[in-house]
This record gives sequence, C-alpha cells and structure tokens, in this order.
Amino acid sequence: MSDRGGEQPILVGYDESPGSEQALRWAVHEARLRGLPVLVCHAWQWPYPLRPVSEKVLAQVERIATAVVHNGVRHGRELGGVEVRPIMAKGPASAVLLEAAREAALVVLGSRGVGGFEDLRVGSAAVQVPAHSSKPVVVVRPGEPVVRDGARIVVGIDGSPASRAAFDFALEEAALHGGTVRAICGWWDPGALPGPDALPFVDAETMRAGAEARFREVVLLLTSRYPAVPVTTEFVAERPPRAIVEAAKDATLLVLGRGGLDSRSGPVLGVVTQAALTEVHCPVAVTPPPD
Repeated sequence: MSDRGGEQPILVGYDESPGSEQALRWAVHEARLRGLPVLVCHAWQWPYPLRPVSEKVLAQVERIATAVVHNGVRHGRELGGVEVRPIMAKGPASAVLLEAAREAALVVLGSRGVGGFEDLRVGSAAVQVPAHSSKPVVVVRPGEPVVRDGARIVVGIDGSPASRAAFDFALEEAALHGGTVRAICGWWDPGALPGPDALPFVDAETMRAGAEARFREVVLLLTSRYPAVPVTTEFVAERPPRAIVEAAKDATLLVLGRGGLDSRSGPVLGVVTQAALTEVHCPVAVTPPPD
C-alpha cells in the first residue's frame, strides 16, 4: 500500500459492526484536524479453513466483502471534509490491519467486530493490533460520542520510554483538539503486597522518590514542546491499573504506552493497558515504544 502525495493516511478497520462505525466517525474527525486522508480497511477470508471451497464460492465471499468496504467508504464520505478510500485484502483481520498500518499515521479500531459472543467487551483485533502495531492505535467503543472540542485527555506515565511516547501523543492530541492533559503516575509499595507477593527488604520511600522523580522529569521535558497545552500532574499511591481506570472515568481519550515498566519484553500489552481496554469507556490510544 502506498499513499498518494506522500501523506500517511489514518487507517480504520471496518466490518459494518457498531464499533467499526464509531471508529470510522472518530477517524474522519481526526483526519479533518490532521489534514490527512482516511483509508477504510476490510479483511475477508473463508471462515472454515479445514473445509474445501470452490472458487465460485470464494468469489461470492469476496463480492460481499467488496460491498462492505465500499459501504464504509460511502459512510466516511458522507461525514465530509476528508478524502476517503478503500483497501481490502484476504486474510485474518489483525494480519491485514498490521500490514496496512506500516504506511499509516494512525490506526483506529472498534473495540469489537461482528464476531464473538454477545457480552464480549474487546475483540481479538482490538488486542492483537495494539500489541504489535508500529503505529499508534486508538480503540473506540460503540456509542461513545466523538468529542469535537475541549478534549480531556488522560495519559499514564511510569518514566519508561514507552510512556514518554504516550505523553508526546497525548500532548499532540490536546493541541489538535484544544484540550487539556492530565498526567497520572500510579505507584504502590511492593513490600506491602499481601502474602507471597510481598517483596522483602524494600526501601519503599527510596523507591517512591525515584518513581516520582522519573515522572516529574518526563513531564517537564515534554511539556516544553507544547507550551499552550494545559497540563496537570498526579502522582498517586495506588496500583497503576486501578489509578488509570479511575482517572479515565471523565476522560474523552486515554493514552498509554505499549511496553512500559509493567510489561514483559516483546510485543505484549501490559496489565495497565489490558485493564484499560476492558474497563475504560472512552477511546484508548496505545502508542508503540520509540525505535
């Protein structure tokens, strides 16, 4: 996939589900502010890989998929103000989206697609794509209104390079939307954990002071790049997943870095991001760590 004019588009996953319709609205609004085109992406495949299928049947499935992606393009163009184009490929949704994301500026997904059981809160693509994408991924829930102005953005910071990338993205979004940023760092005493999880011989005060110093350093370093964006900071004595979920209750966007201090090595979402994707109602942006 190559984009005309050298502009990286905003890529949105679309399958006609309520979540993908909301993701499309979010993507178009974001594209207007950024002056970028929107690429509506749909993946298709024969759902029974162990059963043989004729070329005629595959052609019928592909025609249905073509109708779906063109319906998404039509809806995007009806929203107005941006160029909207289709992209369709055969394969699993996550794999198709990750390949297309290589040349995108941003990826926007609904929290779940047309598959899965009724009470499923987060679909497989909404977990797999943020875990592996080289570009920021925004996961949007159906029914949440698209905020036009006055965005209230919450960002989790733990002092890691990944959280610095998240804070930079949050500041950029606030500048675009005329909003504010609330930077949160949750810290807890590992020596106070119950039972065998407690860490012995821990100097809690020294650890707390180091964590808070890293937090303040990141905030001071990056806020100078966006002096017009109002930023508030909170260093709270709370387990990070709970601190972030609570802080995001009144937010219009939550931003988290992939691969923070709570994550194992490799493309794995940490416990904070996993909790956010399942519990937070506002859109959640997951930014990749810096190269």
